[in-house]
Amino acid sequence: MKKTSLSFLFIIISSFVFSQDQLLTIQDAVWKGRSTLAPKRLQALSFIPATKKVAYIEKNELITIDAESGKVVSTISTVGFNKTLATLAIDTIAAFEGILWQNENQFYFYNKKGEWLYSEDKKTVVKSDRKQSDFTLENLDNFKEGEIFAYTNGNNLYVSNNGKVNQVTTDGSYEIVNGKSVHREEFGINKGIFWSPNGNALAYYRMDQSDVKDYPIIDWSTNPAQNKNIKYPMAGGKSHYVTVLVYNLKNNTSVKIKTEGPKDQYLTNIAWSPDEKYVYIAVLNREQNHFKLNEYDAATGDFKRTLFEEKDEKYAEPLNPMLFVKNNPKQFIWQSRRDGYNHFYLYNIDGSLVKQLTKGNWEVKDDAGFDEKGENLFFHAAEQSPINQDFYMVNLKSGKTKRLTQDNGYHTAAVSKKGDYVIDNFSSCFTPREYRIINTATGKSKTIYTAENPIKNYKLGKWNLFTIKNVEGTELHCRMFKPVNFDSTKKYPVIVYLYNGPHSQMVTNTWMAGGELWYQYMAQKGFIVFTLDGRGTNYRGKAFEQAIHRQVGTKEMEDQISGVNYLKSLPYVDATRLGVHGWSYGGFMTTSLMTRYPGTFKVGAAGGPVIDWSYYEIMYGERYNDSPQENKEGYDKNNLLNHVGNLKGKLLMIHGAQDPVVVWQHSIMYQKKAVEKGVQLDYYVYPGHEHNVLGKDRAHLMEKICNYFIDNL
Repeated sequence: MKKTSLSFLFIIISSFVFSQDQLLTIQDAVWKGRSTLAPKRLQALSFIPATKKVAYIEKNELITIDAESGKVVSTISTVGFNKTLATLAIDTIAAFEGILWQNENQFYFYNKKGEWLYSEDKKTVVKSDRKQSDFTLENLDNFKEGEIFAYTNGNNLYVSNNGKVNQVTTDGSYEIVNGKSVHREEFGINKGIFWSPNGNALAYYRMDQSDVKDYPIIDWSTNPAQNKNIKYPMAGGKSHYVTVLVYNLKNNTSVKIKTEGPKDQYLTNIAWSPDEKYVYIAVLNREQNHFKLNEYDAATGDFKRTLFEEKDEKYAEPLNPMLFVKNNPKQFIWQSRRDGYNHFYLYNIDGSLVKQLTKGNWEVKDDAGFDEKGENLFFHAAEQSPINQDFYMVNLKSGKTKRLTQDNGYHTAAVSKKGDYVIDNFSSCFTPREYRIINTATGKSKTIYTAENPIKNYKLGKWNLFTIKNVEGTELHCRMFKPVNFDSTKKYPVIVYLYNGPHSQMVTNTWMAGGELWYQYMAQKGFIVFTLDGRGTNYRGKAFEQAIHRQVGTKEMEDQISGVNYLKSLPYVDATRLGVHGWSYGGFMTTSLMTRYPGTFKVGAAGGPVIDWSYYEIMYGERYNDSPQENKEGYDKNNLLNHVGNLKGKLLMIHGAQDPVVVWQHSIMYQKKAVEKGVQLDYYVYPGHEHNVLGKDRAHLMEKICNYFIDNL
C-alpha cells in the first residue's frame, strides 16, 4: 500500500475515533431513538404507475429512478418547484408532502389551500378534482377516496355515497357496537367494516356486550375523579356476542348473515367473493380448537356450504382471510399451520384442496399480492432463519418457489403492479438500512440508497446475535449488548430484557439486532443487556409456540433460566448482580422470575404485568391457558399472588392507571398481597396512560427504570 493511502486511512480512522465521543442522554435514547437517531427512511417511496420507474423524497427533492439501471432520471427540488408555483400564482410548499403519482408525468401534492395536480411535462398546476373527505369521525373506512366511505359515530354505522349520508344502524349504544373491530382484536381482526370488491355493499360487525360485566376505568384528571366503565370479558366469564351483517348500497338495506352456533363463538377472517355474491367467514368455537370456513349468500344471509374445517388438540388460530387468486375467481389461497408451520394452500372455490404451495420447517409471514397475470404469489418468509426475513415468489401452477432477496438479514419488500420489479428495504444486525430495486425475472439487484449509521458519533457498546440451547436441546436466539469500553477481565451487571409471549419476537437480524437505544444508554453506564426469545414466541413453528399451552409462564421461565445459566458461565458476568425487566407479558415474566426463581435476580422492573390470568381477557387467555374452570391447576400454578412471599431482592412494579388491556387491578392485587405478607415492594403509577406509557412521559418512565437498575445493581 502506498504511503499516501496509509496517511489517508490514518486520517479517516483518527477522525472516526475522535468523533465517537458523544454520550446518550435518556431523552436521546427514548425520543430520538425512533426519529433522528433511527436509520433514515426514504419518504413516499413507490412505483410510478404504468412505468418502470421508482420515486421518493429525500432532502427536499423528489427523485425518480429507472428501475432497471438504478440510475436517477429526474430530480425536482423544492426550490425549483416553488419557482414554478410562484409563476402560476399558486401558494408554495415548505416540503413535498402527500405525493401521489397519477402517471409518469403527473402527481398530486398539497399546499395550504388543498390538493393540486402537477403536470411535469407541461409545467402546469390545476386544482385537484378528486373529492376529499374531511371527516375526522372514528373508524372512517373509504372505498373510493372522498366519494364512498363508511364511518361510525356513537357506535352506529353510517355510509356516505357521493355526498348522501345514510344511517345504516340505529341501535348503537354502550352495549351494542356496530362497524368496529371485535373479539378484542384477536384473530387478525383490526377493523369492523369490509367493503365488497366493487363497493356495492359492505359487511360489518355488530357486537352485543350486554352480558359482559362492566369494568371501572377511573379518569383522575377531573375534580372529582370520574368512573368510565368499559366492557371487559374475563377468562371463564360471559363473552360478547358477535354477528355479521351486509349492507347493500343500492337499496339501503341490511341482512344478517346466518351463522348458526353458540352466541359466544368467534367470527373471523371475513372475505368477499370477487363477484360480490358471497361472504366468507371463519367460524371458530370458543374453545378455539375447531373452525369452519363457511360461505354465505350476501343477498339473503343464508348459509351455503362449509369449504373445509380445521381442528387442533391445543388451539387453532385463523389469522388471515382467504385470498382469491388474481384473474381466477374459482381458486383462493389459505394460510394454515396444519403441518406444523404456517404455509400457503391453494384451494378450489368448492373447498377441494389443489395443493400445498409452500413447505418446510419455516414460516410464511404474509402475502404481498400477485403479479399482473396472477401466475405468481409474492410473500415474506423466515425460511433462512427465524430471525431473518426474505421476499419470495411462488408459481401457482408449478409450485416452484424463488427467493428474490439475497443478503443475510431482514427484507421488507413491495412489488410493482406487473410483478417485474421489487423495492427492497433491507437491514441487518450491522447495516442500518439499504434500499434496492430487484428485477424479479433476472434476480439482479441495484442499491439506490444507503443510510448512514445514525449513532456513529456516540460511544457505543458492541452487540451481537447468537444461539444457546435450552434444557430440551432446542436452539434459542439471543442478543447481547456489552458495556462501552468492555474489558473481559472485569465483571459486569446484567439486565435481562424480555417479553417471551406469543406473537412476539425481540431478537431479529435487523439494525442493532432489533435493540433499542436505551440499551446503549445502559451500556454507557456499564451494563450488559441480554435478551432471549424462548418457547412461546413467533416464527419457530406451532410446536415451539404451543409448548406453553395450559401452563403459561412455566416453559418460558425454563428457557429464560437457560439464558441465565449461560450468562453465569461467562467470566465477565457478575452473577450476584442480575436484573430483569419486561412489560405486559414481559412484566408477568419479570414478576414470575423474581418470585418463582427467588434469588436468581437481585432487581426486577415489571411494567403492566398480568398477575392472575383469570383477570385477563377471554380471547387471549383461553387460547393459551384454556378457561379457569377447565384448567384450575394451570391458573393456580401461574397465579403470581400465590408466590408473593417468595420475593427476594428489589422489585419495581409500574402500571398505567387507565390500562384497558392488563387492567390496573392486577398490580393492585399484587401490592395488597405484598402488604399482607410483609413483603416490601416498590410501586409507581402513570395516571392518564393506558397499557403503554407514551409521549413525553415515556422518557420519564425509562429514566425511572434505568435509574432503578443503576441504583440497585
